[in-house]
Amino acid sequence: MTADIDFTAFFDATPSPYLVLDADLVIRYVNPACLRAGRTKDELIGKYFFDALPENPGIRDDAERDLKAALHRLVHTGKPESAVLQRYDVPAPDQQDKFEERWWSVIHTPLCGPDGTVKWIIQQVTDVTAFVHSPQAHQLSKETPERTESMAAELYARARELHRLNQELRQAHAREQQVAITLQEAMLSVPDLDRHTNIAVRYLPAAASLNVCGDWYDIVDLPPDRYAVAVGDVVGHGLHAAAVMGMLRSALSAVIRAIPSPAQALEVLGLYARSVDGAMAATAVKVLIDTRSKLIVYSNAGHPPPILLHTDGTYDLLDQATDPPLGTREHHVPRPQAGIPYTPGDILVLYTDGLIERRDEDIDTGLARLTTALAQDQTLPPDLLADALLTRLNVAEGVFDDIALVIIRL
Repeated sequence: MTADIDFTAFFDATPSPYLVLDADLVIRYVNPACLRAGRTKDELIGKYFFDALPENPGIRDDAERDLKAALHRLVHTGKPESAVLQRYDVPAPDQQDKFEERWWSVIHTPLCGPDGTVKWIIQQVTDVTAFVHSPQAHQLSKETPERTESMAAELYARARELHRLNQELRQAHAREQQVAITLQEAMLSVPDLDRHTNIAVRYLPAAASLNVCGDWYDIVDLPPDRYAVAVGDVVGHGLHAAAVMGMLRSALSAVIRAIPSPAQALEVLGLYARSVDGAMAATAVKVLIDTRSKLIVYSNAGHPPPILLHTDGTYDLLDQATDPPLGTREHHVPRPQAGIPYTPGDILVLYTDGLIERRDEDIDTGLARLTTALAQDQTLPPDLLADALLTRLNVAEGVFDDIALVIIRL
């Protein structure tokens, strides 16, 4: 769940110095830790950064020019800027025109507005002056008779390299996540779903995953008066699980078009799963809905049972045709199949185990929680019911396992 955080209180409490600039480099906020250097809020808030914190005129270096260039570069590119070691002296308290030597490790982070342009700059600084003047630093200075700045920069080389590598890792992760999301969306495309206003689907990856998972759903029209629905779950998370999911889902979608029998379709899928690396022990449930005879025919390969909620609040678990997961039998055995009638207005719910399973809790407890939540909102349309159900089960913001959900108003 998203925490309700007062971020001003957060920055006020943190021991690290922070200040916030706008895109014109005017200071808009400073936290108490930042004021310990001796300046007051009145001296900083609303002032242009380099007027409020001028460069020491007695030191000839490029500190102000380099810092100003980094800030303007950040505003232009929207990318964070950092300086692992930078000298920038501060005015001495109560001593006009006097400065105190200061060395800083600085990180500038951009915050963009709705239009994508940089609106704010968060400056986080760490005073490393004590380190620069430490005995260890002086010892290295003796061994390497160069400028103190070069000596300190050498000491910080590993930290600078680590920061660069972290930046590259974050960028690589962002690229991988975008590829993963695109892949998942393509594999979960369900063209026949557009013709069913009575069906709602939801897909929630595990909170710690790349936004992809091995859970899936599918809807296939079988004209003139039947359609098939499936939900499945591949062991694991991430890109490999998603790829296996895509193969199994596509295979079952093709089979049910040629063999409109849930049991026989899962038989074929089980044989196929034995040849797919990572597909062993995947689970799936397949239902065939005949709108003319008002009958649900189903077969289950190791998956949590679908729920048929009746208009009077009672329900049936579709658990009379349950078999082991895909590919787990050494020899081929025909899978069972069962049927159950329904009444128009009933609700059929298919889901994966992430919706009901919790650590250190019996699965029956999760099923009871699900059926209770369904009964509380059963009069809602499918889309609203799906959202209400996820909220009541406290999984709308993600959990430790993936979730696929299909709700059908029959």
